[in-house]
Amino acid sequence: MWDTIPQLVDDAAKRFGATEAISDGETRLTFLELSERIHRATRALIGSGIEPGDCVAIWAPNLIEWVICALAVHGAGAVLVPINTRFKGSEAAYVLRRSKARLLFTVSDFLGTDYVAMLDDQNLGNLEEIIVLRGPASGVAVPIDELLLRAERVTERERQDRGAAVKRHDLCHILFTSGTTGVPKGVLLEHGAVCDVYLDVSKVFDMQHGDRQLVVLPFFHSFGLHVGILCSLMAGVTILPHLVFDTEAVIRRVAEDHVTLFPGPPTIFQTMIQSPLTKELDISSLRSVTVGSAGFPPTLVEDIQRCLGVDRVQSGYGLTESSGTVSLCSPPDSPEVITNTVGRPLPGIEVRIADEENDELPRGEPGEVLVRGYAVMRGYLDEPDETARVIDADGWLHTGDIGLIREDGNLVITDRKKDMYSVGGFNAYPAEIEAMLARHPAIAQVAVIGVPDQRLGEVGMAFVVPAPGVEADPDEIIAWAREAMANYKAPRYVEIVAELPLNATGKVLKPALRADAAERFAAHPEPALPPRTDRG
Repeated sequence: MWDTIPQLVDDAAKRFGATEAISDGETRLTFLELSERIHRATRALIGSGIEPGDCVAIWAPNLIEWVICALAVHGAGAVLVPINTRFKGSEAAYVLRRSKARLLFTVSDFLGTDYVAMLDDQNLGNLEEIIVLRGPASGVAVPIDELLLRAERVTERERQDRGAAVKRHDLCHILFTSGTTGVPKGVLLEHGAVCDVYLDVSKVFDMQHGDRQLVVLPFFHSFGLHVGILCSLMAGVTILPHLVFDTEAVIRRVAEDHVTLFPGPPTIFQTMIQSPLTKELDISSLRSVTVGSAGFPPTLVEDIQRCLGVDRVQSGYGLTESSGTVSLCSPPDSPEVITNTVGRPLPGIEVRIADEENDELPRGEPGEVLVRGYAVMRGYLDEPDETARVIDADGWLHTGDIGLIREDGNLVITDRKKDMYSVGGFNAYPAEIEAMLARHPAIAQVAVIGVPDQRLGEVGMAFVVPAPGVEADPDEIIAWAREAMANYKAPRYVEIVAELPLNATGKVLKPALRADAAERFAAHPEPALPPRTDRG
């Protein structure tokens, strides 16, 4: 339907003109008003000398300005480079250098952090200008209002011609991801593929004109960018940006803003379910929840439906290198399918399961998940060898994920290849073990990693957040696990923690847990691990 994102922006303004497109604090814009602001920002970028194919970066939280500037970058024929808001100055500078970004949009005051100051004394490569979206602008930084004045240098016809010149196979995004190894790599995504993927996603998720979508997932992340912004434009959905996840604030936002759609990782919904505020406030507007994870507790779908009053729960699987989405499941799929699988591939996307020799495995047998089709990235930025390592000669993307295809054709993701560990020769998949442990009544959240063992090579260690008001006993959990699962799957160690380390998208940071475990084992060799006194 659309070959490019600029086409999508103009079409949304025509189809949904008077409908509210975005609401951010006191600012509320219709689709027509949003497109007008995007067009002005596009003219300002062109007036600043941004040429087709140039890279423009955004390093900012979920703000209305993020949406406007990102879509303006596309309208100018340039390439958007989102930067993780949790990055430090050196990490952001690395992305700016690698992408050769000419311009950066950022903020100078977010949760007490001055992003502009974090770039002081950093090598910023080709960067010519820093534009401040919110907060004071000083030194080399320029306020956004000053940039927008440059729109007067460019006619509306020039803007239209620039947008019309963008083609289906032009780059739209460079999304930096650490992948499975090494420093962040820039994933090259094209306009046509992104538009096609997320048109299908918006249909499967039953996104409807007039829906209101709360976007807690950061815009710099593939899911937040594509589902939060692009799918909303496609379906005529109001975008409700949210800066940071706070359980009480989110529940109040759902009630006050009459939120109907809410995508997020399992941890968000688990904390909402546990909050008494869900019973005190009217959140009955919420009709659809998307659990953005390949593994979550088996009871979560039923808990969301019962505790949050949501009829429609859906999930899926994707990775940045496949434009963010590979497969989806949603009603009329059964709760069993939504809980235990990630559904079927989107039309035009092939999935196969392969062994270590790259031979296809029969249904039901686990192996590496390979993906092929129009959604697969063009490659990694300036890394032909790394691109060739993950995309083979036949066009199959080697995801690094372990999974299987059930007899009913649904894909199951068991774990990351790098997270899998071997216990005495038996492969153990943390996601599977976490799902089993989550059935324990004392466990609210859990994350499992492999740790060294002299006899077996590796064994499991579980980090457990107790259910509210419950005192979890590590020995009892270990004993319960040995009864509930094969002995090699049962964790050898359990540590009770107040919270799990999470990234900006709400996913557990397994490297942080491994570092924690390594520190503890260095101080206290196994088999005995004394309890920590610095954690809840």
